[in-house]
Amino acid sequence: VVKFLSPDVPLFNGITSDLFPGITLPEPDYEEILSAAREACTELRLQPVDNFLAKVLELHEMVLVRHGLMIVGEPFAAKTSCYRVLSRALSLLAEGGNPTEVKINTPTLNPKSVPLGRLYGEFDPV
Repeated sequence: VVKFLSPDVPLFNGITSDLFPGITLPEPDYEEILSAAREACTELRLQPVDNFLAKVLELHEMVLVRHGLMIVGEPFAAKTSCYRVLSRALSLLAEGGNPTEVKINTPTLNPKSVPLGRLYGEFDPV
């Protein structure tokens, strides 16, 4: 439900309750990933503030439903820290034996060194 605007959430919930009457969705349990995110914050020498952890969860939900994404925002808005904490948290879960997670590697590249078509994707006739 991350992608919806707040006024659209009740509308979406109404539609799904009409399509699936009598079914109530359980609340998602984020305790495992939140615990790993707190540990990742400690390792990365960051403060695990609730608002920051909420952004980490939002990023995690977006990664689950998207094939690719860009993180954009104001300078010093913790964009880099957010994806680094999520990456480390998922890696910690994988190292802890969680079968649904894998160790994350996030290579960084200079966007000026790659043609725009390759950076954002273009049709390659070959």
